This record gives sequence, structure tokens and C-alpha cells, in this order.
Amino acid sequence: MKNLIVTLVFALMPTVFFGQAAFDKFDGQEDVTSVVVTKKMFEMMGNVKNKESQQYIDLIKKLDNLRVFTTTSARVTGEMRSAAEGYIKSAKLEELMRIKDNNQNIKIMVKSGSGPTQIRELLMFIEGSGSNKNETVLMSLIGNFDLNEISVLTDKMNLPGGTSIKNASKGTKSSK
Repeated sequence: MKNLIVTLVFALMPTVFFGQAAFDKFDGQEDVTSVVVTKKMFEMMGNVKNKESQQYIDLIKKLDNLRVFTTTSARVTGEMRSAAEGYIKSAKLEELMRIKDNNQNIKIMVKSGSGPTQIRELLMFIEGSGSNKNETVLMSLIGNFDLNEISVLTDKMNLPGGTSIKNASKGTKSSK
């Protein structure tokens, strides 16, 4: 019995850590701007007493990790696209929304939680963003939150793709 438990732990460990490590190679790259917010920071933000809305405070207490990577490099864009596509398949994320508008492509993928609007993970990949339309954004948000709450986070933290996430919270999930 002990061997079975140890085997199960080792078998499940790569899937737990892959989500964290899949995009680590972009952190610190010269052509990449990165923002990484950990669970500890979200916990600290949730304990700050200020005039922020209670809905925002409640949401950040539910988040574990936020990673946002942006680039204007064509080479890094290709690497981000490849990493995102590989991660979407391995993590079995579902397509929530896809938008193609002129030169901008937006994909929002999720891993569902317990309820119809509960999300355990949200991955957003945007190509053709920014003022000169050659920026690529890769965002990963992990926690246990409601899709309807996420627009509060995108507003308060001024995250790229916030409008797309707001629109997604008004729509429904579609399978890939």
C-alpha cells in the first residue's frame, strides 16, 4: 500500500509542476517583459486594509499565481505560441473564447472548477496587441475563482486583454 501511494505521488507530481514551469523560460529573457505575482503576494494584498472594493479583496484571496509575459520579438512570439499550444494540450484546457479582429488574435482557455463559472486556471494568448500591433501577450492565472469576478482583477491591475476577459465572462464556454 505504501508503495502504491509513493508511486501515485511521483506520477502526479509532473502535472502539478508542469503548469508552473511551462512558461518559466520566458521569465528573465531579454526580449520579454514579465510580471509574476505569487500566492504570497495575493495573500498580503488580501490583508491590506484600504478603500478597495470588497469584491477585489475577496478575489485576490482566491488566486495562487499570475504570470504575464509580453514581447515584440517575432522569435519569442513563436516560442510563446509553441509553449502555449503544448501546454493547452497537456493541461487539457478548454477553449472559452477565440477572437480574430484585424491583425489581433486572442485565445482564452480555461480549466473548469466545480461550478459552471468556476475556473481553476485561465490561459490567455494574444498576438497583435499593443499600440503598434506587434506585441504578444501570454497570461496564466491559477487559483479557484469565478469567471464573473475576473474583470475586477483586470481593471484593478490593468492587465492586457482585460476587455476580452470581460466579454468572456458574459459568454459561455465552448469546447475546442
